Amino acid sequence: MGRSDLPKKRGKCKARPEAALWFTEWGDGIVVIIMKRGTVHTIVRWIALGALFLIPLTPLIVADALFFPFITGKAFYFRILAEIAVGAWAVLALMDKAYRPRFSWIGVTVVAFVAWMFLADALALNPLKAFWSNFERMEGWVLLVHLLGFFFAASTVLRGEKKWRAWFFVSLGTAVVVSSHALLQLAGVAPIHQGSTRIDASFGNSAYFAVYLLFNTFIAGWLALTEKHAWLKYLLFAFAILEGYLVFMTQTRGTVLGLIAGLILAAALAALTGGKRTRRIAAVSLMAIVVVTGGVYLARESSFVKHNSTLERVTSISVGDLQVRLTLWHMAFEGFLEKPVLGWGQEGFNHVFNKYYDPSLYQQEPWFDRAHNVFVDWLMAGGLPALVLYLSLFGLAVYSLWTNSTLSRAERIAITAALAGYAIHNLAVFDNLYSYVYFFAILALIDSQVGRPIARLEEAPEIEENDAGMYALPIVGIMVATLILMVNVSGMNASTKLITAISPSPDGTGNLAAFEDLTAHSPFAMQEVREQLVSFAVSAAGSSAVSADNKQKLLVLAITEMQKEVAAHPQDARIRLQLSYAYRAAGDSQKALEQVQAASALAPNKEQILIQQGILDWEAGDAQAARADFEKAYALGPQFQDLAAYAAAGQYGTGDAATAKATLNTAYGTTTVDSDILALAYYRTKDWQNLIQLWKLRISKNASGDTYFGLAAAYYVGGQKAHAIATVQEAVELFPELAPQAAAAISQIEKGQ
Repeated sequence: MGRSDLPKKRGKCKARPEAALWFTEWGDGIVVIIMKRGTVHTIVRWIALGALFLIPLTPLIVADALFFPFITGKAFYFRILAEIAVGAWAVLALMDKAYRPRFSWIGVTVVAFVAWMFLADALALNPLKAFWSNFERMEGWVLLVHLLGFFFAASTVLRGEKKWRAWFFVSLGTAVVVSSHALLQLAGVAPIHQGSTRIDASFGNSAYFAVYLLFNTFIAGWLALTEKHAWLKYLLFAFAILEGYLVFMTQTRGTVLGLIAGLILAAALAALTGGKRTRRIAAVSLMAIVVVTGGVYLARESSFVKHNSTLERVTSISVGDLQVRLTLWHMAFEGFLEKPVLGWGQEGFNHVFNKYYDPSLYQQEPWFDRAHNVFVDWLMAGGLPALVLYLSLFGLAVYSLWTNSTLSRAERIAITAALAGYAIHNLAVFDNLYSYVYFFAILALIDSQVGRPIARLEEAPEIEENDAGMYALPIVGIMVATLILMVNVSGMNASTKLITAISPSPDGTGNLAAFEDLTAHSPFAMQEVREQLVSFAVSAAGSSAVSADNKQKLLVLAITEMQKEVAAHPQDARIRLQLSYAYRAAGDSQKALEQVQAASALAPNKEQILIQQGILDWEAGDAQAARADFEKAYALGPQFQDLAAYAAAGQYGTGDAATAKATLNTAYGTTTVDSDILALAYYRTKDWQNLIQLWKLRISKNASGDTYFGLAAAYYVGGQKAHAIATVQEAVELFPELAPQAAAAISQIEKGQ
């Protein structure tokens, strides 16, 4: 179409008031388009409703083609739907004042909370990660702003359409499918993804599933109490009971406590606010809950409880069980004291964890990225203002619910109980995508009930139907499509490519190409991509399936990319340690040691880093430095036996056998200890007798071909060929299938090879 082909004139036809008529003059002719009044309004209305009603299906999404399939698929699905819903709602709000936001202190606080976290994340040590998070979590400020959009779209559209009850029914319908999956797991038909007895359904994590069930327990109860049809009322009550039962079967103790507390609160509120009959039923229910839960807890030492894994776990709650959590909270509080106003930003707990690391966590997972308490996490991430704003969301929700809401008493009680149970759950675990969605949905529901019209928004003119169709809808559509491509499709592509990159391929060529492609296009979650690259390159370096050329190229790429990560975020001990692994695999022990030393300076109390430093010092031939590293690690965690083994190895390495034996006796009560680092120390110091005793100990614990051949090797390097041959022959007697390997080994021993 040329420039002269563009429409020269546009207008309306007054002869058809029931329609929006667009006409354009094309040269000598006129093209007339008649559109029924309200068509654009209807289109965007159904787009908004469709997106909002598809969001409750999020728990069903498991994207096996994506990295972290239980998390990434759900997150991208929710983000895309939230973006579509917000775009359609924006056009609706321009066309119809009924869909415009209203004033409520809940809405103001939600906006303030998201805005404050924007500032905190922008000033974080790693703002990119604070905004975008990673594949494992899929949170960051990007999730918050999507939740903000969902909040306003749901509040206005579902209020205007009077569809809140229907939305929660769709959510319960999804819960029926998810709960059926959980029942199949309990029956042993479907596998439990965590590999234990704790059901996780389509969430892949029992704690994530537990809080989902918690919300649905109270939602089902709320809908049952307000349902007019008797058959549906009792069906909803039955489902609420099932959801509560499944909460227990997740064995997530904090959520179980939240459920019990929520039920007690619901019964107490009903007893205080209901009629005579309601008060009587509530009082009996309250007593029953207290008696049953208290009785089970008091009977926690009985065989009935001990032989039930669920009851045993749930009733074993103690301060001792919370020790790791308490330690993490204390570390987070130390971080808060350093940055009390703006905090460390989302995903910033990694820095706090390293800087204020408590050595008592040595045998826990090496890299905690959450404090395992939502309130503490927000205090650390956004400082005191963030915590105050977050707590205000709970307080304002309950206050508004009981002072201004038009919801029934039963609805108020159920929603209050759900919020209370959720708050208690949050005391010992961190949030996940769908617990956020439920929380913001409840906030939006209350906001839709108590919001007051905003004069300026109400007085703003509504755009015409044809203007909406010609301008607003196309512009917003392009913006939403662009957002989906930039925020989601690119991330999904990176996630898919990462799966390809870490999957086996002939001689590693495919892996190398995939990682080169990923790193060249700066994908979402670059740190995670680079860490996976290092892990794969280190593994490939020791693999016979990968060609020598590809091994070299993978290590060079891993080092180059992790150097970029360290340069961008030099205060992160974790990535410095990752770079050290890559250097070591490439044979550059000096640079590996430099990075470990830098990591140790950032996390001075972390024993794992000191051990890595000691190993590298030892490999560099500095036995005294290695001993100092190992002894420092042991001094930080003297209660851990394996640290004593490292300390003893360092002492043996410097020729101080007496001190080494004393160290082992103190920690183990013996000097014969099964430890790889001690085996290495004995070998390097030519302490053949202790090496032989170590392998004899291994045989006594696990008689296998490998342990027998290990003992034979120890005899051989110790100059005892006859004992080495006898040991190989004994192995053949026990494991006849080893005869060919044994014959080859004996031949090598006899030849002195």
